[in-house]
Amino acid sequence: MPYRAIEVPREGDRLMGARTNWRGWLGGALCAASVLLGGLAEAQTPGGSPPDARALLVRMADFLGKTQQLSVTVHAGYDATQASGQKIEWNEVRTLALSRPSRLRMEVEKSNGARSLVVFDGKEISAYDEAGRVYAQAPQAGGIDEALVYFVRDLRMRLPLAALLLSRAGADLDARVRSVEYVEKTGILGAMGHHLVGRTDTVDFQVWIADGDHPLPQRIVLTYPGAPGQPQFRAQFVDWNVAPELADSLFMFTPPTDASRIPFAAALAQYGRATPASAKKGGKQ
Repeated sequence: MPYRAIEVPREGDRLMGARTNWRGWLGGALCAASVLLGGLAEAQTPGGSPPDARALLVRMADFLGKTQQLSVTVHAGYDATQASGQKIEWNEVRTLALSRPSRLRMEVEKSNGARSLVVFDGKEISAYDEAGRVYAQAPQAGGIDEALVYFVRDLRMRLPLAALLLSRAGADLDARVRSVEYVEKTGILGAMGHHLVGRTDTVDFQVWIADGDHPLPQRIVLTYPGAPGQPQFRAQFVDWNVAPELADSLFMFTPPTDASRIPFAAALAQYGRATPASAKKGGKQ
């Protein structure tokens, strides 16, 4: 396949063009009959009934939403379905640091080596694209919840699994998941965890949740049955820390001296519609 023919999904777009739906990550189950899932759960829990899958799922989301500080590294991959029907997997590594109520940092490295950064300091959201040497900033006062919604919904930027970081993540997840089943208890990911499958109106998911007092996600797989080729998003979580020492400087953004400031794509589109006659070519701001 020639390089120019490869189609990259919106998940692979850079700073100016990325789009997502902030609620779109929430998922449900694999496409399997519930009777088979029930049989599987029973087979994996001999001598008793399987644990309450929905309770485990909500407990995980509640724990994330209420944790005041955390850091984690996420190894993620997502499919791009080609016109031929073939799927190509694109990969990235995301490093997250969060300090409630109002500070967040996300560093991203894609499989081609491109790096980007998102920082929220309680007053402003900054996004930086190292390859393009460009950055964008938007005022946003308030907490992490408001910043995440504004970043993804209003600025239309990509932030996978952002809804897991909301303080209301447990209630949101409970309301949106239509069905969820228990598969098994397993240590295949390095520590004991609970494997669940579930379904929302638009997304099927699998999630592995750590057993014990810290019910953190170990792995998540999302499948989009309504999209051509039923592409998947996969995330493996490593190096969780729920009591990290986070310096204030980690949440400060100082743009490199050779970087150009540009508008967020959503703001640029709104400006173009409002003042088409006055738009001019600009340089650094």
